[in-house]
Amino acid sequence: MTPLNSHPSFHRSLSAVAFAVSLALAVPGAAWAQKAPVPSSSPAAAAPATAPGAAQKAEPALDMVSALSNIPAPALSAKAWLTLDATSGQIIAAQNPQEAVEPASLTKLMSDYVIFMALDSGRLKLDQKVHISEKAWKTEGSRMFVKPNTDVDVNDLLQGMIVQSGNDATVALAEAVAGSESAFAALMNQEAQKLGMTHTHYVNSTGLPDPNHYTTVQDLAILSRALVQKFPQYMHYFSQKDFTWNNIKQSNRNRLLWADQTVDGLKTGHTQSAGYCLIATALRDGRRVVTVVVDTPSDAARTESSLKLLNWSFKNFDTVKLLDKTKPAVSARVWEGTSDTVGLGVEKPLWVTVPRGKADDLKTEARYTQPLMAPLTAGARAGTLVVTLGNKTLRQEPLVVQQSVPQAGFFGRMIDKIHLMFK
Repeated sequence: MTPLNSHPSFHRSLSAVAFAVSLALAVPGAAWAQKAPVPSSSPAAAAPATAPGAAQKAEPALDMVSALSNIPAPALSAKAWLTLDATSGQIIAAQNPQEAVEPASLTKLMSDYVIFMALDSGRLKLDQKVHISEKAWKTEGSRMFVKPNTDVDVNDLLQGMIVQSGNDATVALAEAVAGSESAFAALMNQEAQKLGMTHTHYVNSTGLPDPNHYTTVQDLAILSRALVQKFPQYMHYFSQKDFTWNNIKQSNRNRLLWADQTVDGLKTGHTQSAGYCLIATALRDGRRVVTVVVDTPSDAARTESSLKLLNWSFKNFDTVKLLDKTKPAVSARVWEGTSDTVGLGVEKPLWVTVPRGKADDLKTEARYTQPLMAPLTAGARAGTLVVTLGNKTLRQEPLVVQQSVPQAGFFGRMIDKIHLMFK
């Protein structure tokens, strides 16, 4: 029997592979070392592709969905306002979204956020007793009417803070979490930065006026969405209509809780300098919208303006799911891997808000690094999914690798190198 390594066909095959490999390795600027050009018809032809694993922050080219609609937003008597679809995270419409404003008691939403974090981490408990300091008792403005040097449950203080907008309850909780109100304000600023609230700075936990205490309606919308999505277990406080403490019954100042049963929050605010403010949210048919209005002339004006914005947003815009986390946006060719293809998808379900009746006109385009070279790790960034409506870019979301693809063996890699040379 003739040994395989002495057979003439074996030497011919081996010589062919060796020649191809040497040719591939010798050619400068070979195709596998290049990025495939973006087609000239692509709107992002000038934008470089993103390598797998490289971080990319997609910036939407269109800020407001209302720019795609012919139906104007309602006229409101507010210095600044914004309406946001909480499911998609898209701004539907806004006026002066990044203008600095005084938040008044809307500040308490960030205080709520930090307190809820402490509850979830176990650093604070609902049945825990909190000592009421002299400072908390003396805090001016709206009150729960707690007494100094007494102990009150966190659950009661939360109702005093959220339902009654009590500054005394807010300071007491701030001290329980951080030791002092100033230390608590530092935590508030820290969380604001994490959430991307780039135009916000807190000095206190209550919203009492201070020149260095400011925000924007856009930042308030970011906070509100994070609050309702991260802490749904505490939403019942915001829809509670009244609370009695120390034999004093106080009603929630959010009048929309009585006017519309779909409204379940969130917070009012008022000082002479800030005017009347309201962050409202409603849940209708599984879809949540958040509205922010600041510096209106009266309680009635902030209520009416918020209801107008809610109704307009629900009536004239739809939110649709384009893609699930598990479904690939595209099946991409992989080179030098143990698999020839890999799914590229989104990190979480992709919801998109559009003018009503326009959902069927949405288009998606997957833009990713080409050629896509193994090894690939599940979750690594590989490009961008662009969502367009007409000739407008509506959303840009990172594309990620859905399954890991190990690198192929030597001969598998060489064969793909050869293919790429003549591609």
